[in-house]
Amino acid sequence: MRVDEFDYELPEDLIAQYPLLERDQSRLLVLDCRRRTLGHGSFMDLPHHLKPGDALVINDSRVIPARLFGRVEGVEREVELLLLREVGPNLWECLAKPGRKLDPGRRVLLNDGAIAADIVDARPDGTRTVRFALDDDIKAHLDRIGHTPLPPYIRRPDEPLMDRDRYQTVYARERGSVAAPTAGLHFTERVLEQIGARGVRIVRLTLHVGLGTFQPLKVENVAQHHMHPEVYKLPPAAAKAVNETVKAGRRVFAVGTTAARVLETCARDDGTVRPGEGETDLFITPGYRFRVVHNLLTNFHLPRSTLLMLVCAIAGRDLVLYAYEEAVREGYRFYSYGDAMLILNASPEAGRGGGKAEQ
Repeated sequence: MRVDEFDYELPEDLIAQYPLLERDQSRLLVLDCRRRTLGHGSFMDLPHHLKPGDALVINDSRVIPARLFGRVEGVEREVELLLLREVGPNLWECLAKPGRKLDPGRRVLLNDGAIAADIVDARPDGTRTVRFALDDDIKAHLDRIGHTPLPPYIRRPDEPLMDRDRYQTVYARERGSVAAPTAGLHFTERVLEQIGARGVRIVRLTLHVGLGTFQPLKVENVAQHHMHPEVYKLPPAAAKAVNETVKAGRRVFAVGTTAARVLETCARDDGTVRPGEGETDLFITPGYRFRVVHNLLTNFHLPRSTLLMLVCAIAGRDLVLYAYEEAVREGYRFYSYGDAMLILNASPEAGRGGGKAEQ
């Protein structure tokens, strides 16, 4: 497969720059793979698509203020560090901009020089390893000096009073992501209560979103791309709840591509999962046979992205791109602060199919 097979046209004015005033007022495009139909509604309709005994699997990772601004010591040039993951005490893997000024041996001064970060390594993939010269832990300072790591297609500076809250799910708990698991941004406490009241299990797992999720593909052949590993955890209680749902013949709904990747990473051939934690570099593309996830709540993703490829894998490339065309025609809001899409009744072989949906 070529990367350009996952391209589509999107007017720039459909890229959401701000969240809606109310999270659950987003629109919801519903794609039923079995019936090959498209429907339009509100996110508030989501509970009505769930049935007693189903499981809704959410990613409870919490976004950290991972974007740091400073200057290179001795050069006085402004630089940006985006922390990706902690690899040791006060030792972090990060992206640096502009990277050409940050070779090993350079020092970045943050917070008006009060905090120093030393570049100790530069990798071929463009990432850097930095060591913070602190007696305590840099994580204790991030809430004070860090910025919300909004993606680059949101063409404005972060607004702390708003983005610190809205670029975070209401159920976020485990600190560690450097980008939001955006499918969960639409949930409110009232929607979660309505879902629970319908007899639906709400199951928590964790995947800390890092470079693997948002790294652009720099190859022409999809098979040549390698996912950057991301830390995940599927607790025993969560695995038990998923397995009981599967064995009862009920449905598992993954909230977001991150939850889907954890479930498939931990999947057994019989559709159940085993608990575990570690790192996953699972790259799901069309042709992948899903073992657990056949229903997915997701946002609208960038062209040529690994996220769009996963969505095409679960529902079929032609069907998904047709749904995206419909979303563009109907003026849906795209990407992190945009609207949502619910994929229902995907078969294990759905990603191999083609054809268009009916209205």
